[in-house]
Amino acid sequence: MTAEQKIAVARNLVLLGVDVIDAGFPISSPEDFNAVKLIADEVGNMRGRHEPVIMAAARCSKIDIDTAWAAVSGARRPRLGTFIATSEIHMKHKLKKNADEVVAIAREMVAYARSVGFQDISFAAEDSLRSDKDFLCRIFGEAIKAGARTVIIADTVGCSLPSEISRLVTYIKAHTPGIENATISLHCHNDLGLANANTLAGIEAGAREVEVTINGIGERAGNAALEEVVMAIKCRKELMGGLYTGVNTKYISAISKMVVEYTGLNVQSYKAIVGANAFSHESGIHQDGILKFRGTYEFISSEDIGLDRTSESGIVLGKLSGRHALKSRLLKLGYDLDETELDDAFKKFKSLTAKKKHITNDDIEEMVCSKSLLFQPVWSLGDLQVMHGTMGFSAAAVKLLNLDGKERISSSVGKGPVDAAYKAIDNIVQTPIKLVEYTNSAADGIHAIYKTQVVLSEDNDDISTHPSSVIAHDHGNGHTCLEKLNGHGLRFVDSQELNSSVFSSSGSGENLDVVVASVEAYLKAVNRILAKKESS
Repeated sequence: MTAEQKIAVARNLVLLGVDVIDAGFPISSPEDFNAVKLIADEVGNMRGRHEPVIMAAARCSKIDIDTAWAAVSGARRPRLGTFIATSEIHMKHKLKKNADEVVAIAREMVAYARSVGFQDISFAAEDSLRSDKDFLCRIFGEAIKAGARTVIIADTVGCSLPSEISRLVTYIKAHTPGIENATISLHCHNDLGLANANTLAGIEAGAREVEVTINGIGERAGNAALEEVVMAIKCRKELMGGLYTGVNTKYISAISKMVVEYTGLNVQSYKAIVGANAFSHESGIHQDGILKFRGTYEFISSEDIGLDRTSESGIVLGKLSGRHALKSRLLKLGYDLDETELDDAFKKFKSLTAKKKHITNDDIEEMVCSKSLLFQPVWSLGDLQVMHGTMGFSAAAVKLLNLDGKERISSSVGKGPVDAAYKAIDNIVQTPIKLVEYTNSAADGIHAIYKTQVVLSEDNDDISTHPSSVIAHDHGNGHTCLEKLNGHGLRFVDSQELNSSVFSSSGSGENLDVVVASVEAYLKAVNRILAKKESS
């Protein structure tokens, strides 16, 4: 990530409410030093708001510690995170030092960090789980005596099981001199897929600080994932002895997507909490239960992590879906079918699922709409031209063609190219509508095809679709909201605001250009609203 991206993530970590931000490894490069210093100077001085500890990593060497102090000393709560390897394999083959020499280095460097100015020092024993446990107690005790406030047990190669972590934490608590004056922390890697389980086991055994990452990103197979550890503690508090964190979980979804965008490291679809399928339901039995009461098949509420699903309710229509799910989707699209019509639609739906894995809103509308409604749009796109960048508002010019082939042209400015294009279309169509939801996804690569979906509703109150007060929201699991695409946002109207008698319509578009895809989707939805009004 760039320095600007790192500081943007750090600002969001403040909103999330984390206690300590590991800002980076200042000695590693001038770029990393500058990024750590920027974070310390800004995020580490947020008076009147949550103010996290800003930590800089350093090896047990004077030049590393001096560089770390130069980077984070501007923060109100600076911390040094220093470390040295303690396992026999590391001491012999990497450090080429014996145990006494390693202890002496740890003691000396922690004391040196105190002399430089650090009052808050954490000391990590690299490869703790392959280290002799009595040696760990010895070196931790010496580090605490020299001034360390936190000692970190590090499962550096991710080789341990939860029972091992639990036993080791318990042993360290019982046999480390001065441990009552320090906090035990955990740093777990995920090489065996157990980083989260190991972290929770360590907490149960007495660790009171844990090192985690957004989306579980990290070396090799990654680290313990913040979102999974935090939600496990929150949801099973009664089994964790009443422990809790200060994390505001409603920011989890947004920061997860930000980290994906900035790092290019996509989240696995089936990943817990933030994966695209985490709150999706395809089984007919599950869908029926979810539509009756969400708690039947959702132990965690999507709203708890800031994921607002205004239109789809996590229902994925496919071959396992039943009548209840289809009827619910039809109602959301504005079609209230009687039992005979629903029977006919369900037969068509089942036939289609034999040929197609996931059924879209467009597919559903084709099953229930007349051909005139489907294939005679009131407005079609002629041409589109947009201009946008970093120098002020974006502008768009749109040419639409009506049923008679006559051209109408309009231009507008907006808070981004999509916003400007939508305003220009509104100027031509002259029909009051509200944008209920906008979602966008794309495959990886520079030639990715953007797939856009919008949901619109009639605006009986004649409220502007695009008010001057811009509010950005994240919508749709696994999708990117408009703010992520162009740095701007549109106002989204929560589905609960909509009167049940108001017709809503969806539209989808696909194109290599995200603005063209967005306009195609918008026009489809607009045309359906116009056709519905004409037929009613």
